[in-house]
Amino acid sequence: MKKLLIFSFSILITNVSFAQKGAEKDATAKAILNKVSEKYRAYDAVKTDFDFTLDNPQAGVKETQSGTLIAKSKANKFKVTIYSPETSAKPEIAQEILSDGKTQWTYLKKDNEVQINNVDNSGEGLNPAQVFTIYEHGYKYIYNGETKIGGKTYQEIDLTPEDIKKSFFKVRLEIDKVKKQIYSALIFDKNGNKYTYTLRSFVPNIQVPDNTFSFDPKMHKGVEVVDLR
Repeated sequence: MKKLLIFSFSILITNVSFAQKGAEKDATAKAILNKVSEKYRAYDAVKTDFDFTLDNPQAGVKETQSGTLIAKSKANKFKVTIYSPETSAKPEIAQEILSDGKTQWTYLKKDNEVQINNVDNSGEGLNPAQVFTIYEHGYKYIYNGETKIGGKTYQEIDLTPEDIKKSFFKVRLEIDKVKKQIYSALIFDKNGNKYTYTLRSFVPNIQVPDNTFSFDPKMHKGVEVVDLR
């Protein structure tokens, strides 16, 4: 599950470089997405709690985990915390992924191991700091209309990657019509897997110290450091 989670993040997120070209980009979808990114860019830092579900009906697999994302998109910094699927009064951390914009740490609590990598700036790497502006480069998009979920109105937009070599063929966004925020992202990959991220909360302009986005081995007794740089 942990490998699938990292993988799905990596295919969902892309670097930010808005592409104006492309006749196959829906004007209505573009206007909606512009409002989403404009609002998000106004925040210095955000925190969101989310649920992540992997669903493969053919294999009979459906698993859900919860997590928390803290991101400073302007500085390209983020911290993703994934909790164990077991229910308990206090959620137990399963893994953390942190980046200070230059270095990325992946901490696997069960193995008491942290892997260190340089941040991938190629546009193909893991970058949850840009989760709310994923459409801005490398996608065609189309507006499907409005849908009702839990009494709220959402605007549905399908994203299709321009690079046909990618391992997924579509990302479906549900956007809160009133708040102009992404509510969920459903990723369809070519192997029949569906990955769903649903945001349970969104807190803008939170105050977070810079050490939130780096990993200190001294705070994790006996941790094995695997430096892959």
